[in-house]
Amino acid sequence: WGHNPKKPENHYSLKFATSLPAPMFARNTISVWSILKKCIGHELSKITMPIVFNEPLSFLQRITEYMEHTYLINRACALSDSIQRMQAVAAFAVSAVASQWERTGKPFNPLLGETYELIREEKGFRLVSEQVSHHPPVSAFHAESLVGDFVFHGSIYPKLKFWGKSVEAEPKGTITLELLKHNETYTWTNPTCCVHNIILGKLWIEQYGTMEIVNHSTGEKCVLNFKPCGMFGKELHTVEGYIQEKSKKKRCVIYGKWTECMWSVDPQIYETHKKSEKRGDNKKQKNEEVEGADNDDADNMPEIQETVSVVPGSVLLWRIDSRPPHSATMYNFTNFAMSLNELQPGMEAVISPTDCRFRPDIRHMENGNMDEASKDKERLEEKQRAARKERAKNNEEWSTRWFQMGTNPYTGSQDWIYSGGYFNRQYHDLPDIY
Repeated sequence: WGHNPKKPENHYSLKFATSLPAPMFARNTISVWSILKKCIGHELSKITMPIVFNEPLSFLQRITEYMEHTYLINRACALSDSIQRMQAVAAFAVSAVASQWERTGKPFNPLLGETYELIREEKGFRLVSEQVSHHPPVSAFHAESLVGDFVFHGSIYPKLKFWGKSVEAEPKGTITLELLKHNETYTWTNPTCCVHNIILGKLWIEQYGTMEIVNHSTGEKCVLNFKPCGMFGKELHTVEGYIQEKSKKKRCVIYGKWTECMWSVDPQIYETHKKSEKRGDNKKQKNEEVEGADNDDADNMPEIQETVSVVPGSVLLWRIDSRPPHSATMYNFTNFAMSLNELQPGMEAVISPTDCRFRPDIRHMENGNMDEASKDKERLEEKQRAARKERAKNNEEWSTRWFQMGTNPYTGSQDWIYSGGYFNRQYHDLPDIY
């Protein structure tokens, strides 16, 4: 590590943790209501939540999970047709939010100045992220291909709202993907994520809203509609949309579920198929009685779990990997998530001291020591408040280290732009946040 000049510094071991050190703590013993009734209608970022609602990852690690299916970006880089590239990018954009499924634990709010890095040779990327603002909480990230094919970056402000029975997280901020060899830039924003039944019943998650992916070089667009589950749950987890040329001509329909798979098919074939399905459906509907829903109980997750019905002639764009068998006792983590907080041998001497792998409250929680985790979380939050007061007293502004506020040239909106240099490993004058 760092002594052998022939060995590149990003040679992590290629064996990653596939499990957490300890299973999770049972959540059902805590009265959620006593905490949440204080927050109705408020923004949740201002309220300190007890640690049992958390999962042992920082939000910086959570957004790193966008990179789990990097092979889809690599596929896009290799394709010569821009519509096919858009299909791969759309599949990547959907796959990037697929790890949210059943992830009902809340990631830890990153401390101001906290960073996270990940280098994955087998997936072909390296990433750095930084918590660039505390109120509002903004996390900036920048990932790049190890062979110079792409850059993927953005900043996310997860705006949380509490609606009585559910918590809604709207990830404000634009995501930008640049395919360098094709001279193409794509931008989009992620859908809203909602956790249901936070007071009563089983927690479950849905995502909804429109994701519009724009290819700024060709004017092609992919519009994906993440559908809310609706009264009878027929639309649960469904995503449906299309890719259109600059002239607005539809080139393909994209459909599937963000929890499962995405397909692409010719628009004509899709329409014809839907019409024939509808005719079959109308016959069935007449025999079914419609029942009203009672509003006081839990909003139970719909039972309809039939998989995506594939239209003949469709092409598969992406299929989710199954979760490891022990996922359910480990915060419903994917294999990729299990390895994100791992401190591999030799890493300690190399990565930045502000990296969240060094954050003691998350480490304690991962090891199953809930009391220590809780104490440390309070200590760190208090330390952060004291530092903020100290800066205010001395009229000092907080200065970010690896990202600067700038303008995204493609969207024209404000964005946090990576200023480079993180992987030169010069970590002096960093804030002492832990």
